[in-house]
Amino acid sequence: MLDPIQLGLFLLAAIALAASPGPGMLYVAARTLSGGRSEGLASSFGTALGGMVHVVAGAVGVSAILMASAEVFTFVKLLGAVYLVWLGLRTWRAAALDLGRIEVPRSSSRRAFLEGVVVEALNPKTAAFFLAFVTQFVDPARGNVAAQFILLGAISVALNTAADIVIAVFAARLRRRLVAGSHWLRRLQRASAGLLIALGVALAFARRPAT
Repeated sequence: MLDPIQLGLFLLAAIALAASPGPGMLYVAARTLSGGRSEGLASSFGTALGGMVHVVAGAVGVSAILMASAEVFTFVKLLGAVYLVWLGLRTWRAAALDLGRIEVPRSSSRRAFLEGVVVEALNPKTAAFFLAFVTQFVDPARGNVAAQFILLGAISVALNTAADIVIAVFAARLRRRLVAGSHWLRRLQRASAGLLIALGVALAFARRPAT
């Protein structure tokens, strides 16, 4: 289906992009510093599923509609921004609790996964990325365009997720070294809360790509 040379070029570009620091990595790092490795890994897999939402949507043309409509783009963008800011404020509130109440509940990994899905699915910049990047390597002469788009998009999501997992592991190690008591734990939670809020603000001011 795919030309081997084109696929090789795509892999090189996708690996380079996956290794480049971006909002997704920062989000996973923030969740890991706040809730530990399990929450960070769950967030990684959640954003992966959210990314696949954009891949499938792009394959059927929904993302193209999103990019073409300024009103729809703004609505989705602001919805995602508000959600990120809300997560940040919730994390900041948790940092104000006493150490005995800061323990991560068993359901936190599931919550982190679901929140990761929502955060990524509500990020129109992800839709713009797939439309701008993946479509460059889709060749209508080689068969089903939608199938090519989904395959390449899935590869890109898998590489991004691998990078996020590495970030979660290293952030978890940093957290274990720094957390020797409630003093450092609260600082880490407040730092991650500030990062989530900053990501939300940045998304709110993101501009719609030119069409």
